[in-house]
Amino acid sequence: MGKTFLVCHGAWSAGWAWKKMHPLMAAAGHRLVTPTYTGLGERAHLANPSIDLETHIQDILNVIQYEDLRDIVLVGHSYGGMVATGVADRARDRITRLIYIDAFVPEHGQSLFDLNETDRRRMTDLAKSGDGWRVPPHPTAADTPQADVAWLTERRVPMPIKCFETKLKMRGGALTLPRSYIYATRITPADTFGPFAVRAKSDPVWHYHEIDASHSPNVTAPEALMSLLQQIAAEPQR
Repeated sequence: MGKTFLVCHGAWSAGWAWKKMHPLMAAAGHRLVTPTYTGLGERAHLANPSIDLETHIQDILNVIQYEDLRDIVLVGHSYGGMVATGVADRARDRITRLIYIDAFVPEHGQSLFDLNETDRRRMTDLAKSGDGWRVPPHPTAADTPQADVAWLTERRVPMPIKCFETKLKMRGGALTLPRSYIYATRITPADTFGPFAVRAKSDPVWHYHEIDASHSPNVTAPEALMSLLQQIAAEPQR
């Protein structure tokens, strides 16, 4: 039976960044839903200083409601881990599994800056030096093919800083959904997601996996990511 994969994408990105994954998912009989958050991608014209993490959580909840999605495999990539955690909290009856791909895994009351304290000052200064409320995109991974660098650079847009400052509000207590973590092992010196990988690897509640790719395998290693997502979706729940 085909699965419905719903993606919470990363910062500065949008649904378009999952373009390579759509034909792979379709060929395997799955449905891939890749909505774009308010203020990014094709919705960049809606950008404004009030956009925050709650806005993006509601974006995805609305997709679930209006598309009537059920039995969802929810995928959170990078910043999307913040969004996916909030969505999973508020749509527990619609989601069967939660997969984090090189992503932040927050608890109640934590913001992305709380989880990435070392980058708080730099990103805040970048916002202040620009329009005051948006952070310009981080550089792409060094191993990204040149054609993809051009494709990404043309489409990535600044991110409202409130998305990084907003503390997640969990409404239903600790999550009990089956959870998997995919750690991209071609790390940067900062190894931002290493601590989450270590925690997932040592916690029997989690399914832990690694992928030989840099931070955005949906761009640089789509076939390997597709194989891994299929494997995880077929794993017994625990």
